[in-house]
Amino acid sequence: MSLVDVRDLAVTFDGSVRAVDGLSFTLEAGGALGVVGESGSGKSASASALLGLHRGTGARVTGSVTVAGVDVQAASDAQLRGLRGGEAAMVFQDPLSSLDPYYAIGDQIAEVYRVHVKTSRRAGRARAVEVLDRVGIPDAARRARARPHEFSGGMRQRALIAMALACEPQLLIADEPTTALDVTVQAQILDLLHGLRQETGMGLLLVTHDVGVAAESVDEVLVMKEGRAVERGSVSGVLGSPREPYTRALLAAVPRVETGRAEVRRAEAGRTRAGSGAASRTETPLKGARPAGAPPVGALHTGAPERIAVAGLPERPAPGAGGAPLVEAVDLRRVFGRGRAAFAAVDGVSLTVHRGETLGIVGESGSGKTTLGRMLVGLLDPTSGRLHRAARVQMVFQDPVSSLNPRRSVGESVADPLRARGDRDESLIRDRVRDLLGRVGLDAAQYDRYPHEFSGGQRQRIGIARALAAEPELIVCDEAVSALDVTTQAQVTALLAELQRELGLALVFVAHDLAVVRQVSDRVAVMRQGRIVEEGDADTVYGAPQDPYTKQLLAAVPTLDPVLAAVRRAARKESAVV
Repeated sequence: MSLVDVRDLAVTFDGSVRAVDGLSFTLEAGGALGVVGESGSGKSASASALLGLHRGTGARVTGSVTVAGVDVQAASDAQLRGLRGGEAAMVFQDPLSSLDPYYAIGDQIAEVYRVHVKTSRRAGRARAVEVLDRVGIPDAARRARARPHEFSGGMRQRALIAMALACEPQLLIADEPTTALDVTVQAQILDLLHGLRQETGMGLLLVTHDVGVAAESVDEVLVMKEGRAVERGSVSGVLGSPREPYTRALLAAVPRVETGRAEVRRAEAGRTRAGSGAASRTETPLKGARPAGAPPVGALHTGAPERIAVAGLPERPAPGAGGAPLVEAVDLRRVFGRGRAAFAAVDGVSLTVHRGETLGIVGESGSGKTTLGRMLVGLLDPTSGRLHRAARVQMVFQDPVSSLNPRRSVGESVADPLRARGDRDESLIRDRVRDLLGRVGLDAAQYDRYPHEFSGGQRQRIGIARALAAEPELIVCDEAVSALDVTTQAQVTALLAELQRELGLALVFVAHDLAVVRQVSDRVAVMRQGRIVEEGDADTVYGAPQDPYTKQLLAAVPTLDPVLAAVRRAARKESAVV
């Protein structure tokens, strides 16, 4: 009997929204299956059905689901409680929201263990320390007493995996376990999952929108689209020789760290020549075209002197051209805290940004990237150093959900910068906002809709429209695509490139995803512990890195080649032992 046996699974929400539609697959004991696809493809809804998590939510679930011999559909509530955590466990995307902020990490793990294994509190705490040590938490006995906010993002994810392992389940379901983690921590989590599989023989179902993560972690891949399975096979077969057009399109959207900037520009130029209007440049075949009625490229009236050619795209200025820099930072320093608790988040950074160029800033979490970006736009003042801005600046934030007011329509949010600068004619404001929504590939008629009615990629487009409303010359994008699937990510970066060509914008692209940064950047600065350790032309930094830290980051980037992934994993394991 298979560890997981799913037959004709369907999950319907609100009576009409079919998130999963006739899905069937099996997973054998000890196997590893990656479920990949765009946001909204039904990946997470399918994973939740394996543990009966839709029960009591109002969702309608049909079909057959058997996990570790338990018929999930027919199981009683008591049987499901025994299955969850005991025979099968789930690791969710956001560890901070999955952990209770008021209780110590060790106590939370001990509680899960004691629910399934009737034992003493002392034995539960000992088990918590044991599994925390097993997943690589240093000084596990002491850290078990810490609360979630005292752990880094990677450590919180390790703690969730430890909780899942407490009862030695046969199946581990990992739902986007590395989203928003930097590449080195991501590599550590993936290596951990691989090692635990080898050590315990457990099965792994990995849900991810990152095809590279799947290539690093699983034996087989199931590709989903609109609730259905479109292709399944070995990871080398599906990723190396995909049969279905959708799978090929999905793989084509994956940014490659080995692809040089010049090659990206040639591809962009080819798409521009081949397409008509913005639809061909900002939308991939996976998501559809620009809404009908959206204004053509170059048709946006800004009320400022005309800066773009309506008939076509002007030639992009050479990076660094245009005289004096828009932004110049000299020996910037930002210190948080006082006395012994003081630490320098940014420590002596100098850089320039010129009109029309993109500066990529990469580094691990805590390297100072976001603090630097916030100083560049004036959201934080430097503790010391000199910062000269000769440009109007705006910022696009990482999480569009928290940066948009849920109680106000998206049109009103985009209109805020217009009113802030003194515009008072409401009819002109509304027309301008409709133009901006059309410019970023949204329907102008969506002015009165609210943020929760949009997908993640659409919300990020709204954030870009709001930034454009202030007519900036420089936009700082802080992890603007980190939580998006690869096709939506490709659309957003293509949109930014299009706007940059049209308006002569300068971009500072802050991200932990090195492949994306290479695709969009002319120059790259690598940050570590508040300092820039390497800076230069993007192709030079990526092709011939000089600093050991830059080499370490590049070695941690997921690859679509499972053979190369295995070689890198072995190298990381060997270096860790040394």
